[in-house]
Amino acid sequence: MKFTRLIFIGLLIYAPLSAVASPLQWALEFPKTKFNQSTAPLSEIQFVGLHRDQIPAIFKPKFKSANSISDLGLLEPVLRLEVKGEVRGYPLRMLVWHELINDTIKGVPVLISYSPLCSSGVVFDRRLDNQVLSFANTGLLRHYDTIMYDTVTESWFQQYTGGAIVGRLSGKRLKSIASRIQSFEQFKAELPKAKIMIPSDPKSHDYGKTPYVRMDSRNDTAAQFTNSIPDGVGPFDRVVVMGNEVWPLKDVRKVGRIETPNLVISWSAGMNSIHDTRWIPFGRDIGNVRVQSNSPEGWAEAVHDTPFAFAFAAFHPNGVWHVE
Repeated sequence: MKFTRLIFIGLLIYAPLSAVASPLQWALEFPKTKFNQSTAPLSEIQFVGLHRDQIPAIFKPKFKSANSISDLGLLEPVLRLEVKGEVRGYPLRMLVWHELINDTIKGVPVLISYSPLCSSGVVFDRRLDNQVLSFANTGLLRHYDTIMYDTVTESWFQQYTGGAIVGRLSGKRLKSIASRIQSFEQFKAELPKAKIMIPSDPKSHDYGKTPYVRMDSRNDTAAQFTNSIPDGVGPFDRVVVMGNEVWPLKDVRKVGRIETPNLVISWSAGMNSIHDTRWIPFGRDIGNVRVQSNSPEGWAEAVHDTPFAFAFAAFHPNGVWHVE
């Protein structure tokens, strides 16, 4: 799997991929999937050599308290999630190898998802149509974003949106849950007793290393991304996405804080990129982002994402770009 992944990363960086729709071939791996029901063109689905479950999802995550963990770099990114007052952290050093975590917090079934190729980290409620779903990885991509499947109907879902694009549940969408990515140092300082996910088998993957070396410092491949991106924004520039609106991270970083009557986006230094150096703890500082929105109940964490610009352009072709 590691070898195949590294080959694919080379293809992503140096050459565009051709999408080949192969529903007959896919039907052998996904016998329950209704391929005659879809909301996205099958021609957009990319096969890159990976098959069902070769990127293994996690179904029973293990945890330790933050203050008892010593083998996680202080500036390493952790996806922070709070449900009904309980906070848990999911290190990206694990998500980069597993991508999907099925968990339950205070009785709420949740899906923690991360698609490394487009740097999208979002959380969903696993309940849909009065049933609790679990999710795993098809091994396929669309717009370089992970396509996941539910283990009940084997419908295919887009990780970036949480929407079902192929199968019986096509057109349905999982409910998003607010989360944010912050450094382990910040997480531990604020919540030393909160749970952090740990590997069930530390030797099963190269936790702490990333195969995506220098990926977010390459913007010389813009020609392979056909969706429109504003001048001055590179395809691998990180952006802050909220709904159909986007702010380049470099603009947020420059001013430190962006405020509107109903929205606050803030940036602070001190979090590693997992797309920079081979060892994640030595990655360059891309900083922490926090997004809060105003509601009748007051200010609260907002549903948002911090993907690469090309992903927003692909999934929001008519999106609103706030470019300085």
